[in-house]
Amino acid sequence: MTAKKYVVGITDHMIGMPDLEAEVLGDDVEIDFFASADETSFAPDRLTRLDALMVWGARLGEQSIRHLARCKGVVRYGVGYEKIDLAALDAAGIPFANNPDYGTEEVADHAIAMILSLHRRLWEHDARARGYSSGWQIHSLKPLPRSNRATVGVVGVGRIGTAVINRLKPFGFRILGYDPGQPPGHEKAIGYERPERLEELFAQSDIVTLHCPANAQTRGLLDVGGLARLKRGAIVVNTARGELIEDLDALEAALRSGQIAAAAIDTLLKEPPGDHPLLTAWRNREHWLAGRLVITPHNAFYSDHAAVEMRRNAARTVRLLLDEGKLRNQVTE
Repeated sequence: MTAKKYVVGITDHMIGMPDLEAEVLGDDVEIDFFASADETSFAPDRLTRLDALMVWGARLGEQSIRHLARCKGVVRYGVGYEKIDLAALDAAGIPFANNPDYGTEEVADHAIAMILSLHRRLWEHDARARGYSSGWQIHSLKPLPRSNRATVGVVGVGRIGTAVINRLKPFGFRILGYDPGQPPGHEKAIGYERPERLEELFAQSDIVTLHCPANAQTRGLLDVGGLARLKRGAIVVNTARGELIEDLDALEAALRSGQIAAAAIDTLLKEPPGDHPLLTAWRNREHWLAGRLVITPHNAFYSDHAAVEMRRNAARTVRLLLDEGKLRNQVTE
């Protein structure tokens, strides 16, 4: 029997027990599975034993971090890290990594499905057809332009934004991309038009799809001011972070006024979502909103394959850290 050399903590988990992680981490690793997303339940004596910590949906703040005396690094299963106190980790000298190398295809496919269904107004057709008592082939939804007459603006042209662009090309959309983090010439290599300013993309795009992280520059990107700068009647798609559209009052006002024609959202600021008039209208399929707001429960990333990929990649990151002291995908504030 192999002696246990390391202890790796796993706070909580998306699916079942961490058997896949155990397979990747190896026989010399003891897994301490907390089985809780409640940070207040993380006992100090368990935290002090850890050589590494893996986190799914739990918050991780100073109250836990101060006990991670042996910890060589914290690895999050997912991409976002809004619940992780990076400043406290930095003060403790503990590096942090996220896990961006999974679900690219799934999120891109999800975004494309949202773009096409709202552009073709499928859900509005569906909602109206439910009420047809006479007649059937009714062409009452306008405008309904061809794809090759419409412009899609992609905000964030990293791995997922690029995958979205590649999927859009066969449909003939004009594609704009905005990402100040990409080097000059990136647009030529990938194949999109690159406006100088985000406002130009907003003004020209019939559809705006968000694929950027939530940070100081992007939080509230499409709140009152951002929504007002969009081309009137635009479609908004957000499969990135809920913080990009923080103000549901502004989103409701934009939908009611026709400033935006429709919106599709996979990530909300608060999950599960609480009560809000817009969400009530969506849940009740109120006539004014029918088919114009699509919400999916933060599962754009998910497929059977992506879930396995996510878990394996996160565990491999930890194994590399234990073996070589290297933390891939390290994030700094």
